[in-house]
Amino acid sequence: MGIRIAESLNRLLGLDPVPHLWNTVALAGDVRHRDAADRDVIGRQERERRALVAKYAPGPVPGSGLLTDTAPAVVSLALEMIHTLLADGALAVREMAVRLCVRCGHMTGTAAAHSCHSCGKSVTRCARRALLVFDRVEHRPVLQRGDFHAAGARTPAHLLNMARNVPRSLVLSRTRDHGVCLASLGLEGMVLDPRAGLHIAVLAAAIERGAAHPVMTVTENAAANVAAYGAPFRQYGTTRLRYTLHGRVPYDAAANPRLYEVHRAEAVQELFTGWYLPLCAARERSGVSAARLPGLLKFLRRAYLARPATPRGEVLAELRQRAAVGDMSWVMDVRALACALSDRENVSGPAGPQEGERP
Repeated sequence: MGIRIAESLNRLLGLDPVPHLWNTVALAGDVRHRDAADRDVIGRQERERRALVAKYAPGPVPGSGLLTDTAPAVVSLALEMIHTLLADGALAVREMAVRLCVRCGHMTGTAAAHSCHSCGKSVTRCARRALLVFDRVEHRPVLQRGDFHAAGARTPAHLLNMARNVPRSLVLSRTRDHGVCLASLGLEGMVLDPRAGLHIAVLAAAIERGAAHPVMTVTENAAANVAAYGAPFRQYGTTRLRYTLHGRVPYDAAANPRLYEVHRAEAVQELFTGWYLPLCAARERSGVSAARLPGLLKFLRRAYLARPATPRGEVLAELRQRAAVGDMSWVMDVRALACALSDRENVSGPAGPQEGERP
């Protein structure tokens, strides 16, 4: 969903395609690799690469490429930022009490004992270990209104409240087999928390393309989970990362052919599912309900039939200005939507994307 939103808005703004960003630093991925029969033949990094390529099958990966949170550019930027933040006192390497699995040594947490998610062993022991720590109280608020790219949208007060209620000291190092290695900090066997790594991956992509204001597409639940851990990593020089929130789409209901037959909208089915619904999700951050699908489909068909052969310059300029500041209300403005459809066709050709082409 986030990738589709980003592609649609970047194309509307006349920007070059950006790489698809993927999170690969997951404990589940470590476990899958250890359990794989070919683990001695295929390395952890290569396994992730193959898994990402498989997501695009049977078509090719996007021409803009893929970028993961363990790419060399991301690792280099992460270590540079960490060392700078350590020197500034924003981060610290501090010894803390932790729980370690007695079988595999995986760190299960810093509080109460519970089963190891790495090997399944139910017995842990208390130990002290050096960790990379972010003391959020000494930093600015971990989430503020200005961290959202959403002109005219309601302030997500519930997210701001959740961000304020995370623990004072956040541990940014994790025991993983795959990730940004922190051995240079004296933290052997530990990598940077993937919630921080995601932010650095966005910054790395932006810096490579000279973009000063990158925007990360994210659901509200994901933002609540990652924002505090990414707080120290949302700015690098003049490059500042912000979030744009989006809801979910009931794609099972949207794939029902009967929906398009009833509304005589078969011609816009691919356009509806691959382009318009993601844009609606960026407007309706709580999610698009199945009950809304018929109304949205009829609205798109109306705008599609009214689209001009060539978008009017002043309308297109206004539309791009709204999109640039994060104002997504235009997706329910038939004049603006018709202009966006016309601009899209002028870029991709009168027929738009062909069936089977990835949005």
